[in-house]
Amino acid sequence: MLRFLTAGESHGKCLIGILEGMVSNLSISLEDINKELERRQKGYGRGERMKIEKDKVEILSGIRNGKTIGSPISILIENKDWENWKDYMDIKKVKEGRERYIPRPGHADLWGFLKYNYSDLRNVIERASARETAMRTAVGAICKKFLNEFDVKFYSRVKKIGNIEDEGDTEEVKKNYEKVENSPIRCLKKEKEMMEEIDKVKEKGDTIGGIFEVIVENICPGLGSYVHWDKRLDAKISYILMSIPGVKGVEIGIGFKGVSLYGSEFQDEIFYKERIRRRTNNSGGIEGGITNGNDIWVKCFFKPIPTIKEGLSSFDIRNFEEKKYDYERSDICGVIPASIIAENLLAFIIASEYIEKFGGDCIEDLKANYSIYIQRIKKFYL
Repeated sequence: MLRFLTAGESHGKCLIGILEGMVSNLSISLEDINKELERRQKGYGRGERMKIEKDKVEILSGIRNGKTIGSPISILIENKDWENWKDYMDIKKVKEGRERYIPRPGHADLWGFLKYNYSDLRNVIERASARETAMRTAVGAICKKFLNEFDVKFYSRVKKIGNIEDEGDTEEVKKNYEKVENSPIRCLKKEKEMMEEIDKVKEKGDTIGGIFEVIVENICPGLGSYVHWDKRLDAKISYILMSIPGVKGVEIGIGFKGVSLYGSEFQDEIFYKERIRRRTNNSGGIEGGITNGNDIWVKCFFKPIPTIKEGLSSFDIRNFEEKKYDYERSDICGVIPASIIAENLLAFIIASEYIEKFGGDCIEDLKANYSIYIQRIKKFYL
């Protein structure tokens, strides 16, 4: 079973990740992981933190001579901002001055404070921060490298910022993906309009949300299962994507647009000509909890970041006086980096399914089992 854990605080010394269950003999390099971290840090509307951090990983265990060895892979990412916070975050001593007593609406501040019985909100702010997604991206980068052995490809783009919606379907995105990758907004056709929208919001001291989509190509049919609720792949995908801070909705395939279609219009009819073919992908590549050979196609709504410059109404937990919270730096728009985080978390889920279905402790055995399966179903899918 593939699983991972992360540890670390936003302004702590570092982030730590452990990935367990990855097969041996998979070639992996620091560049494979650092490339994804660099992609996550880019994007129009990002905050001051990204000017400080230049995320690079250090691999502590589980890889030797450029290949995985089958034992847990442990990864470290230093927090450069630790130097500015070490007197307040050090495990040995406590220096006053960075406490927070006014909970921010839309964050975990108040409920974490009550749940864990803290004296102020700082501990919640530190761990609930989206800074932790840097490590999840690093873990997903290893899974992406694994899936590359099976020619699985990932594409993502920002579909909507506020009311500005990008144009072009998923096939157009795939054909013009270099343009998306080079765009500071990660969109296909509405870059200028989206940037202007973010600028307007920034001038107001506000934030803005939107929608991103992820497309996964060359997925093996038969991943996931219908036999239990927790084995359905669409359920697993929704679960992990909803764990990204700020994601408040997940659609697979055409999602809510399907409400305007009849059953005869929504279903992806099956045709056979040398192999199984579909004219549509309304189901997003998953039927009955199982991949059907089409692209996995997922869209997520990412809410406006709740840390607003002018502050929102709240109260002081010490005396219950009504106050606005103290502003701490934040992004204006988090949709762009969220698309990269989602790619890598999807890679983790899909890699888990490949390992579970095809077994094997080393990449050679797993690929051999995969080949046997593909040979068995080739009259349908090849």
